[in-house]
Amino acid sequence: MNIQVFSQLHSPLKTKPMERLLILLAILIALDLYAFQAVREWIKPYSINLRRGVTIGYWLLSVLSVGYLLVNVYELNENWPKPVKVFSRAFLFIFYLSKVPVAGVLLIDDLRRLVTFTINYFSKTAAHDVTRSRFMSTMGLILGGIPLATLTYGMVRNPYRYRTMPADVVIAGLPDALDGLKVVQISDMHSGSWTATEPLQRAVDLINAEAADLVCFTGDIVNNVATEMEPFVDIFKQVEAKHGVYSILGNHDYGDYHDWADEAAKTANLERLYGIHRELGWDLLRDEHRMLDINGSKLGVLGVENWSTLRFGKRGDLAKAHAGTEAADAKILLSHDPTHWDGEVKEYQDIDLTLSGHTHGFQFGVEIPGFKWSPAKYIYKQWAGLYQEGRQYLYVNRGLGFLGYPGRVGILPEITVLKLKKG
Repeated sequence: MNIQVFSQLHSPLKTKPMERLLILLAILIALDLYAFQAVREWIKPYSINLRRGVTIGYWLLSVLSVGYLLVNVYELNENWPKPVKVFSRAFLFIFYLSKVPVAGVLLIDDLRRLVTFTINYFSKTAAHDVTRSRFMSTMGLILGGIPLATLTYGMVRNPYRYRTMPADVVIAGLPDALDGLKVVQISDMHSGSWTATEPLQRAVDLINAEAADLVCFTGDIVNNVATEMEPFVDIFKQVEAKHGVYSILGNHDYGDYHDWADEAAKTANLERLYGIHRELGWDLLRDEHRMLDINGSKLGVLGVENWSTLRFGKRGDLAKAHAGTEAADAKILLSHDPTHWDGEVKEYQDIDLTLSGHTHGFQFGVEIPGFKWSPAKYIYKQWAGLYQEGRQYLYVNRGLGFLGYPGRVGILPEITVLKLKKG
């Protein structure tokens, strides 16, 4: 679920050619006009005052939506409160997405009308009705109401509705000293999207309530720039674990999706991000490892820069992070993108558990006991939860924050609680 097409339109016009803007406006206006046919058909039987009120309301919302799009393009909302900007962009996205199924049903009805018209034209029998179907118009509006209702609910109810997800990881030959070791994983905070702080304190309280041996953060602490995390440092520096908090970077942390004045500014931003990890008290692993002595056994915690088989780049150097971990009794790898597991990690058979994030579970899907589905599955082979192949495990965290769409439907924000078990 992604609203980048709207949320990124705040960039200056010089980086958004006028042709693209005009095409987008034309598409939205055409969608408005087409979807209104269903509204007009549905309100036909009612009083003129009701028809007039519905019509005015529909077009007023459409005009306001197009107007807000232009406000974004011309950067006239830069000083608006952050929650207003975030939720107004989300409304714009939901408003037009909800019209797509309406238009789809109308298209089917228009094809029926075209076929009927053709039959009438060549037929010598009585003509068949070619007027628009009120039933189809109503069906289109009902289908359009589904994303309108569910996405609005997900935005109001679910962005901070944290869920603790437990899982046991059974490792053959795990020493007794590491049996029962508790690892809490969080990922994809995307602090630039947060509009409140009180719920974040609840998240930290949930993390600390687990009394973890290790806490691991697997990347994307910001959306674009390091300063996005600054208002939340005092909250997340409270995260505690017996043997430390370890972190890595994700694809958003490098600042690649921001228009920098020059390369020096981008480099300075990354240095500031390193500093934020230090302020949090998190041990940032950049193609390196830590060897932890736990009750006489050694646990290797490895962390790599972002590495992806898709379009997000291969910055990480797993060989470098792995070198020197031969004496470890068990190894945990932090790697942001789950495609790294199939792409390279499986070649290192002594890495017992890989922790990833990145997918957010698409922030949309269905999860019930025994069944889970999300559009993310069509992009990522491993997109949420625990996976096993041979003696190796991968856990993909659904993310603590959100990006683009400021909510979640079916896939809730996650705090993972993993326990290592002797096999």
